[in-house]
Amino acid sequence: MANKYFAFIKSLRTQRNFSQLEIAEKLGISRSSYIAFEQGKRQLTLAEAGELSKIFEISLEDIQTGTISMPEIILEKYKKSSKTKVVDNKIQERISVPQEHLEKFKQVLLYLLAKIGGKPNVGQTVLYKLLYFIDFDYYEKFEEQLIGARYMKNTHGPTPVIFAKLISDLEREGKIETVKSKFYKYEQKKFLVNPAVSPDVSTLSARELSHIDWELNRLSDMTAAQISALSHIDTPWVVAKDRECLNYEFVFYRPVETSVREYEPL
Repeated sequence: MANKYFAFIKSLRTQRNFSQLEIAEKLGISRSSYIAFEQGKRQLTLAEAGELSKIFEISLEDIQTGTISMPEIILEKYKKSSKTKVVDNKIQERISVPQEHLEKFKQVLLYLLAKIGGKPNVGQTVLYKLLYFIDFDYYEKFEEQLIGARYMKNTHGPTPVIFAKLISDLEREGKIETVKSKFYKYEQKKFLVNPAVSPDVSTLSARELSHIDWELNRLSDMTAAQISALSHIDTPWVVAKDRECLNYEFVFYRPVETSVREYEPL
């Protein structure tokens, strides 16, 4: 294997904020064995490669080749807004690069789970899409980031890159428990909040909290198939390449089905 391959796996780990020890534990090997792999001194077994593909949410083929396939998609939408906004009578550039406020993300996730985590339809897939719409709708409405998380284009819709790491942290802290259940005939992964744990909503402004509640009111009863279908027609997902992080700026090119902002006529 080339050095580029080991660097590829290391970059996936660091992008998702996993330590070498955390990945080693998930693979069921020692930290020294995993370090030896990143240093190119040992190879992954097929089972370990398969487990890494699940952790990083990419295909086994991508793990084995050390590349991520990205087919080209063409954008054909009308621009609705410039990349600038006016604050205190001054023109400012919008910050569309994800800021990824990790502590806020953790508290938002706990807030969502405390409010709607017990609904039978709310498993991991629905949570992914709720977080996506909360983030991207807020950016379209207010041209500011709420969580500012990075979302990757996956087959079933946008996936928050840092999600697995946050869940791992919350489980270790005893704040949530991961369980498997069925919704009708479909298997799903659910996350239950420790009843003794309360999210710290002081990390959220009144506007942010109101926005989150608005999103939950309109989307949290959707099935995984319904909310995934909605995300699949949203421009940030449509124009992204497979396994690429979605660009917040494309919320200003949205179709009427997903746009949440009233625009002045062009």
